[in-house]
Order: sequence, then structure tokens, then C-alpha cells
Amino acid sequence: MPNMPSILCHMNILLEDGSTADSTRASGKPVRFNLGDESLSPAFESEIKGLKQGDKHSFTLQPEDAFGVSNPDAIHHMDKSRFPTDLTLEPGVIVSFAGPGGSEIPGIVREVLGDSVTVDLNHPLAGQVLTFELEVEQVLEQ
Repeated sequence: MPNMPSILCHMNILLEDGSTADSTRASGKPVRFNLGDESLSPAFESEIKGLKQGDKHSFTLQPEDAFGVSNPDAIHHMDKSRFPTDLTLEPGVIVSFAGPGGSEIPGIVREVLGDSVTVDLNHPLAGQVLTFELEVEQVLEQ
């Protein structure tokens, strides 16, 4: 298998309404994409393949080519007593759950009805049509 490059770039992720969902500029830390390691969807990889240092590229992906479609099995109804009493439970609040191997899984509170809290463990950008704006800082040959 030939060596595949990595691309170091700044990225903005825009929602369909044009608002910014995420930006590496805020942290000042560019993101690294490794081509050919199957960490990227084929559609995303085909958009960035061949980019060079200094290139600016913008493209839009459907949910299945970005962060996936929203999985109804990842939406859970939990009892309010399972949450810290000092946590304000309201739609949009992000809560963290212990995942396998000590990892953290973020969940978004979707609804609070009485003692029932609906938590969505899908990626926050799942199910969204997204526009990616990339500015290539560096191309790294592996």
C-alpha cells in the first residue's frame, strides 16, 4: 500500500442555516486528517485528496457522509435521580457519561418531563447536512 499523506488544516463546520457548529480557529489548533486509514468517510476523503499547502476548499456533505444519521437506539429516557442534584437539566444541556475504558460519552438533554429525562447520545452533528471549510496548513507525507 502506498504511503498516504496527512493533511493539517484549519476547519470550520457550518450548519445548513450558515451558523458555525465548530471551528479549529477558536482553539488555534489545526486538525489532522489521515488519508487512507479509513477514519474518514469515502466522500470526505475524496474531497480532500490532492489538496496542497495553502489551498482553501469548501464542500457540503449529507449526514451519512459526515457524522452519520441520528440513531434512535442512542436516545435514552432516564430517571432524574440518576443526575447530580446541582445540574440544571434542560434541553440543550450536555451531560457526560462514563464509557468503556474510562472514556467519556457526551449526551444532549432533549426533553425533561417530570422525573423523566430524555438524553441523546448521538454525535451532536449526527443527522445534519454540513458544510466544511478547510484551509490547508501543511501536507505531511507518512
